[in-house]
Formats: sequence, structure tokens, C-alpha cells
Amino acid sequence: MDKQVEPDQLAVELEKIASGDRRRIVALAGPPGAGKSHLADALFSRLNNRLPEKVQVLPMDGFHFDDMVLTARGDLARKGAPHTFDAGGLLSALRRIRADDGEEVAVPVFDRSIEIARAGARIIGPEARLIIVEGNYLLLDDERWHPVTAMFDRTAFIDVPETVLRDRLEARWAHLPPEERMRKMDGNDLPNMRLVLSKSRPADYRVVNG
Repeated sequence: MDKQVEPDQLAVELEKIASGDRRRIVALAGPPGAGKSHLADALFSRLNNRLPEKVQVLPMDGFHFDDMVLTARGDLARKGAPHTFDAGGLLSALRRIRADDGEEVAVPVFDRSIEIARAGARIIGPEARLIIVEGNYLLLDDERWHPVTAMFDRTAFIDVPETVLRDRLEARWAHLPPEERMRKMDGNDLPNMRLVLSKSRPADYRVVNG
């Protein structure tokens, strides 16, 4: 479909989905710096006011491999790249959510203040009808991520110009010395950004956000 929408229009579309009896899972994908977390939180606040307890957010970042694992594998410098996430763990959580069997589902949440995923830090209750999953690689055209993509009832991709993304990523690391900032940008953030922009599957909605 790839229907272009503003964030407010997306909220209207999602409210229709959340009002039904069947549980639905929606992907909110986009490159680093696109504003996925901000938009997911804004959608949650708006929809939760209208449909209390019916909406939850599941951030993909909770499925980061721990730094100890990444260090042992020599991947710490690439933290945030597709292979540094537990795609299988995310898939298992989505299967439990989709089962909609009346049980709570505990999911991990990434704590950026300490760079650690906290296990069971968020509970998706049985009353939730709409789960918004946000993350970089939810629509990635890669065999490890295809089963994840197949779990979604609707998909949205945040559309931000590459120049804007680069500015946002530079601002994210503004507190670092110039050499370290450029190392993070050129060695990880920019390759991840370009991968998502070039290798993501088409979405139902393309959200203008930049």
C-alpha cells in the first residue's frame, strides 16, 4: 500500500485497529535518528487516553545482545547493527503476544542510562488490543528478520531525509570528542542508517517525520 500519512493520520488509523476485539500488532520501523521512540510514545499517549489499557509499546531495543556477548564476539563497536540483536527472542515474544491467550507477556526494555536491557521490565496485559513494536530492522529484507516481519498486521515506515538523519545522529554524539564522534558515525550509525533505507520492505504506511 505504502500510503503516505502524517503522524496524526497514523494515530487515527491505529485507533480504528485498537478498537476491535482481535489483538493486532503494528510495526513502526525506520532508520536510526528517524524518531521511532518519540513517535511510538506520542501514539501511546494519544491512544491510551482514548482507549485506556488497550495499547502497549514494545521497543525492539530490549532485544540487544548484552555487551558481554558483543565483546566476546568482537561486535561491541557495531552495537545496533542487525546482527547485534536477538531476532529470535523478539520473534518468540511476538508469538506469545499474538497467541492472545489471556496471559501476561513480560518483555525486556533497554535502559540507555546503563546500556543494559532489563528483563521483564514491561508487562503486556491480556486487555491490550494494539501492540506498537518500534525498531530499526522490523522490515529488513533479510532471512533472519523475515519471520519477525510476518508477525505484523500493519506496518509503518518513518520517512526522514538522509541529510536530516545525519544531523540528528551527529547531535546524538555531540558530547563526544570529534574523532570518537566520527568513528561512531562512520563505523556504525551511517552504515546502519543506509542499510535500513535501502533494504527495508515496503510498508503499509509511510510516515512523514522530518
